[in-house]
Amino acid sequence: MNQFMFATGIENSYPNIILPDGKVKRVDEMEKAFHYDYWEEDFRLVKEMGIDYLRYGPPLFSTHVGPGQYHWDFTDTTFRKMQEMGIIPLVDLCHFGVPDWLGNFQNPDFPHYFAEYARAFAERFPYLQYYTPVNEIFIAATFSAQYGWWNECLSSDKAFVTALKNICKANVMAMHEILKVRPDAVFIQSESSEYFHAEDPSCTKLANFLNQKRFLSLDLTYGYPIRAMMYEYLLDNGMTREEYHWFLQNQVKAHCIMGNDYYFTNEHMVHANGSTSASGEIFGYYVITTQYYNRYRLPVMHTETNMIEPNSVSWLRKEWANAKRLRRDGIPLMGFTWYSLIDQVDWDSALRADAGRVNALGLYDMNRQIRPVGEAYKELIRQWKGVMEEEKFGLHFNYY
Repeated sequence: MNQFMFATGIENSYPNIILPDGKVKRVDEMEKAFHYDYWEEDFRLVKEMGIDYLRYGPPLFSTHVGPGQYHWDFTDTTFRKMQEMGIIPLVDLCHFGVPDWLGNFQNPDFPHYFAEYARAFAERFPYLQYYTPVNEIFIAATFSAQYGWWNECLSSDKAFVTALKNICKANVMAMHEILKVRPDAVFIQSESSEYFHAEDPSCTKLANFLNQKRFLSLDLTYGYPIRAMMYEYLLDNGMTREEYHWFLQNQVKAHCIMGNDYYFTNEHMVHANGSTSASGEIFGYYVITTQYYNRYRLPVMHTETNMIEPNSVSWLRKEWANAKRLRRDGIPLMGFTWYSLIDQVDWDSALRADAGRVNALGLYDMNRQIRPVGEAYKELIRQWKGVMEEEKFGLHFNYY
């Protein structure tokens, strides 16, 4: 791969949440951002930015309507248009939720049916090469089964481990099925990069535990041999030895790029009472991504970041400076992403409040007017695209 992947994305989260009156509601960010109405305009804006790569996927909940049953109409139309326009999708097959007929991430049948869906998608679009089978596995499992916010709305270690193993297995099985159709497929595993800081010495033990736990989704996906503490944690909370060894025997790491997402909220302070809170940026993308790279030794892509106005432009420049430094220090950084193209809705409450609050995080606002960060990213791409494509990973830069 010679082309550096400057990218953005169409935010397509769709978890279920419980409303104050007890009713379950499907959050559909594509609907909230009016993408179903303005998808052609949105694709035009991608090209206007000078972007060739788009993190994009069909809404799983309305596309996979039953075992072996798929509604492809919207998917066929949008992916055909992207092909005509020269937009290369990084195909996002599962983004924080499953179809109602599958229930939630506690369902042990989810991996089987999701792998079937991935195979059916790949057969329908055999020209596509880049996939994120399941987006941010660690966040999906944590918010659904540890924090009690989404989908199954459970809050226990056992529920977390169950969700984690089911999602990771679905992710790996989907990769195997896609490879049967497209043997040169590339999997960009967009995952939240986290770090936990100890507020005082009494918090060190818990912080150390959480700093091992943050790796679990990628450890299982990539078949990385985990420490005894994490192995005991998994077994104590419902994973069997056989289930763990399945991941060691089925990884397809050779086809993977490690996608690292970094936001201002990705670093945490661990307090003496066992709680955590957002610490803000302390280490930053460079330091934390280096930790992940040293663990897995895979090519890297910065797959998500954003910041609300009026701090978005300065945040873009900071993240880009971190990304460039990684690449110049010899880490094979393959791409960079501002997420997302259009403003998001209700992410200020992690989608838990169905309030309709627009979050000014996009390159464009809800009226499809470019924001200052859109202008800045457009200019950044114009300035750096040729430079990034000319650089070779074998070169070492010695200036500081």
